[in-house]
Amino acid sequence: MINVILSGANGKMGHTVANMIKEKQGIEVCAGIDVHTEAYGDFPIVSVPRELPPTGDVIIDFSNPAALLTLLPFAAERQIPAVICTTGLGKEHHSLLEAVSKEIPVFFSANMSLGMNLLIELAKKATAILDGAFDIEIVEKHHNRKLDAPSGTAMAIADAIAEQREKPSEYIYDRHSVRRSRGKQEIGIHAVRGGTIVGEHEVIFAGNDEIITIGHSAMSRDIFAVGAVRAATFIVDKPAGIYNMRDLIEAQA
Repeated sequence: MINVILSGANGKMGHTVANMIKEKQGIEVCAGIDVHTEAYGDFPIVSVPRELPPTGDVIIDFSNPAALLTLLPFAAERQIPAVICTTGLGKEHHSLLEAVSKEIPVFFSANMSLGMNLLIELAKKATAILDGAFDIEIVEKHHNRKLDAPSGTAMAIADAIAEQREKPSEYIYDRHSVRRSRGKQEIGIHAVRGGTIVGEHEVIFAGNDEIITIGHSAMSRDIFAVGAVRAATFIVDKPAGIYNMRDLIEAQA
């Protein structure tokens, strides 16, 4: 039995993950962490990691970047593998991920959807073929309560595209402030916030007289929960290091 500590247990994704795990065999939520400690299952929810009982084989985190500053050192101290699904991380958080990964296995992906990670791979292949002849733009859409913009997934797509180019890329987030023609190495990144959009990402390759688009739409939060639970079962017995969705996909191929 794999015992999961669920960070962000009372958030929407926390509830989604808990409900999904309830239907599975060989894995269960043993405790949760959240500033709101109202229990809704047969596991306790505490406000800070140090209040957790001495159990737990893996942490699944859908909280917020600030929570990682205490959660990751706690995970390293207790030697508990961690699946970090929180987005909007800054340099400080990524540095902490790197440091902690020297002591425990850490799984991190800007998007836990298998389909989205396939989109990233397709965008990389398209860039390798089309770069230089096509302009590249990324449009992401999310619900009106999402705090970070652009999304972490949009930035992951941009970074993956940039890695495929021979020349450095320039990320452009806002065109209204600069009056100039579009540069060849630009990657335009645009954020839309509204309603209850779960998540949509589109990569546009615009050439002379033709346009190629690669897109992904999340119809529910379940797809992210599926990826998180798969990551938890994948990482629980791995050695220290940083793992991502590509590692998971390759292991299941």
